Amino acid sequence: MAASFQTNLIIILLALLLSSSATIAQELDVAEPLSLGREKLTRFRLYLHEVFDGRNATVVYAAVGNATNLVFGTISVLNDILALGPEPGSKVVGRAQALGAIASQTQPALTMIMNFVFTDGKFNGSVLTIAGRNNLNLKVRELPIVGGNGAFRFARGYVRTSTIFINSVNKVGVVEYNVSVLHY
Repeated sequence: MAASFQTNLIIILLALLLSSSATIAQELDVAEPLSLGREKLTRFRLYLHEVFDGRNATVVYAAVGNATNLVFGTISVLNDILALGPEPGSKVVGRAQALGAIASQTQPALTMIMNFVFTDGKFNGSVLTIAGRNNLNLKVRELPIVGGNGAFRFARGYVRTSTIFINSVNKVGVVEYNVSVLHY
């Protein structure tokens, strides 16, 4: 009697599990295949305009390293202008919003995650996500593109970045980003 009860209970539980799984699959539309279209390669160049200090600063230092090493452990958050040119009056197409941490004890190398948030132009409303190591000692750095949304859904690729100039008096800098991205 007890074995029969346990068998019936197991059958009932399995039936409930299967029916709830089917309901969840229907609610999530899991069975419908994605129609992504054709993958394409897009290349473009953007300039990140950064203000390090003052009332209009686009970089905030959220944490500074310990007393013996003020570089290692520094965490910064940025919301820089993305423009089509390096000049101050260049057309703005979005913002570079990022979180970076100096994670090396021997080099000025950032571990960072950055979103290029497009607010104008061909990619308006889309986001491109970059994550990786940015060694500021190198003239040209390469970072992977790890995803995105909108026009950059399922994005992958890389950016090559280099510092155009830093003005330590005015506390501003411009960094060039050459983007090569595969997307649908």
